Order: sequence, then structure tokens, then C-alpha cells
Amino acid sequence: MVTTAEHSRMLWLLTLIGLAICFGLPELDLGARLSDPDAGIPWPRDLVWWTIAVVLLLYVRLVERRPLASIGLHRPTGKTFVFGIATAVVLFASVIVFFAIVFPMLGLSMNQKAVERITRLPLWYQVFLAIRAAVVEEILYRGYPISRIAEVTGSKWIAAIVSIAVFTLAHLSYWGPAQLLIVVTGAILLTLLFLWRRDLVSNMIAHFLVDIAGFVAASAQS
Repeated sequence: MVTTAEHSRMLWLLTLIGLAICFGLPELDLGARLSDPDAGIPWPRDLVWWTIAVVLLLYVRLVERRPLASIGLHRPTGKTFVFGIATAVVLFASVIVFFAIVFPMLGLSMNQKAVERITRLPLWYQVFLAIRAAVVEEILYRGYPISRIAEVTGSKWIAAIVSIAVFTLAHLSYWGPAQLLIVVTGAILLTLLFLWRRDLVSNMIAHFLVDIAGFVAASAQS
């Protein structure tokens, strides 16, 4: 018979392995080693991201032997779309505030090289990129870590802080420090949405809509 202490240790071990997948594997930057971000469509990088997400989902189902609902993946309902769209509106409004007020006030500017890498991609691939970011990043940086860290620590706020910090820092190398103000704001709003609704698809919808709106706005400005 498994004791409570043994169960707790096993839960911690499984969680640490899962966190190594969702936080550790992306930091190996295997995609960048397979493709030059300045040369053509960076499909190898996105393929690596999708692969990591699939590995994590398989880990949840086959190793942890838990349903995907345990990380917030449920069948979407009408409320899923309502809250996803509403959050996207709030997110995009915050982006406008940063560009119109905060950045000029602080003398900050976007990383134009990073913006150009995206805006020169074909429109269809920009849509694919927004889908990949929404689906994969919500699984790796929100659904799994918040659910599991809250479970093993007993604190949803510790889980939230870890998720926000890792998600924000993961964007530093590509976007630079100015963009992190937008990223951390988005991370906070998306984390609060997940803590409230526990509906990862709702998060994915919000993430996708704000990303694609940002890509379209950047392309129009270019």
C-alpha cells in the first residue's frame, strides 16, 4: 500500500519531469539550430515547438496516466469563446496603451528586427505562427505548470508567479527588454483567466486573437 509520503514524493518527481519538458526543452533552442530565423520560413523551429507540446501531452496521458482535463484541456463551450474573445480585447487594448503612452513616455521602442522577421513572412504562415504560439505556449507555460505546481505546493499563486516569470523570460532573447512590458502584462491577464476559468482553450483563443491582431497591425505599419 502506498503511503501519503510516498505518493507526495512520486507526485513531486512526476511534476519535476513534466516541468523539465515544458520549461527545459524549449531552452535548448533546438529550432534555432535547425533553421536560420533570418532565412525564409522557419518551419523547423515551429516543428520543434509542436513536438515538445505533443511530448508533454503524451507524458500526461501515458506516464502520469491523467486526463488532459487535468491541465485545463476541456471540450469548448459557448463560454469558452466568449471569455477568450473578451480577454483578447482587453489584451489588445493594453498593447495599444503601451505603444501610445507607455513606450513614448519611457523612450522605449520595439525590436524592429524581430518585428520584420514576422511581417515579411507570408500571411498564411503568420496565421500558422499565431496558432502555434497560442496552442503550444498555453500548454507549456500555463496549463501544465500552473495545474501541477499548484497541486504539489498547495498554492495557486506560487504556480502563477512561476508561470508568469518563465513565460516572460522565455521571450527576452527574441523580443528584447522593451517588449517584456507587454509580455508580462499579457502573461498576468492570461494567467488570471486560467486560474478563474481553468479552460485552456479559452486561453488559446485569447492568445491567438491578440497575436494575429498584433501581426496585422505590425504588417500594416511596415
